[in-house]
Amino acid sequence: MTAESDESDVTGRTILAVDDEPDLLEAVRRILVRDGYTVLSAASVDGALRLCETHEGRIDLLLTDVLLPDGRGPELAAQAGKLRPGLRVAFVSGLADAGGFESAEPGQPAPTVVAKPFTPRTLSEAVQRAMAA
Repeated sequence: MTAESDESDVTGRTILAVDDEPDLLEAVRRILVRDGYTVLSAASVDGALRLCETHEGRIDLLLTDVLLPDGRGPELAAQAGKLRPGLRVAFVSGLADAGGFESAEPGQPAPTVVAKPFTPRTLSEAVQRAMAA
């Protein structure tokens, strides 16, 4: 679990990125830091929930893989939403049918889904959409 940003943090927004593939998680982190976000990283549901509980600042968006070794992204989103009310959610999925996800909070729009493989531009645009939702 790490928190990192670069000197050009112009957004003031923090994203919690969760994926069990270290290379993919690092690529996501680099793209989002380049875009000006502060990025918290976790490789598991447990690690992500620990960050939700212990991170002293805001967490604006949970960007999580749908399938993780210790759970599923939608369940993580529901648990994280209880710890961080108003948390926006976006999923990353390698599944052929990546749609149909419910919102973590009743009455909220369905979360953004980013299909793997994705380009830096696709990821950046998806994060912007999720932040605006």
